[in-house]
Amino acid sequence: MRRKIIKIDEEKCTGCGLCVPGCQEGAIRIINGKARLISDVYCDGLGACLGECPEGALSIEEREAGAFDERKVQEHLEQTAGKPATTGFNIAPSAGCPGFAHTAFEKEAAADAAAAQSSELAHWPVQLHLVNPAADFFRDKDVVLTADCVAYAAGDFHQRFLKGKSLAIACPKLDEGLDEYIEKVRRLADEAKINTLTVVMMEVPCCRGLMQIARTGLQKAKRKVPLKAVVISIRGEVISEEWV
Repeated sequence: MRRKIIKIDEEKCTGCGLCVPGCQEGAIRIINGKARLISDVYCDGLGACLGECPEGALSIEEREAGAFDERKVQEHLEQTAGKPATTGFNIAPSAGCPGFAHTAFEKEAAADAAAAQSSELAHWPVQLHLVNPAADFFRDKDVVLTADCVAYAAGDFHQRFLKGKSLAIACPKLDEGLDEYIEKVRRLADEAKINTLTVVMMEVPCCRGLMQIARTGLQKAKRKVPLKAVVISIRGEVISEEWV
């Protein structure tokens, strides 16, 4: 089958190993001083590792490759747990995606007045597959592109991030048709002429793909649109917020 998969440029690769922990499926290892894709079936083609390479040695290509197999990935992670993911570098091995880790939180009861907040959602639909970039509610607006999970983690999402802005939501890990997402971001820039784009994502590695979608879409656009990246912890705290 033909599908998207990671490509590693050996000439550019310095073997720094920064891409290894970025691949939560354990598909990349440092072998003989170079990053290697050890099996096609371990790579989901999402590209969460792309932004980790300082040399630009990682890219996505479409070629004949075995289908991504989550069962084999899990078996692989169990077999390699605790083993070095690289030779000659002090980088922790991948131990599975933190997004699947079960965690329970203790919460203090919030005062009713503080808990009651009105919705700032100003339009519908919001799912990126469903929205029309030409819709009036995007034209000349500040737009928030957020991972599905963010609003459930961040209790102040509406007031802090959504108020006065238009919204699109997506999951880079589970959604299909990421090329369509990239094209919609491009259209938001060129056709809707949006003012800014803010990507709000969770701290889990699989969410980094949302930023890659935004970057690629804006790179394809003729207009320059300011891009902000916001990372939210699974406890709902803002870890980082910066223009990129």
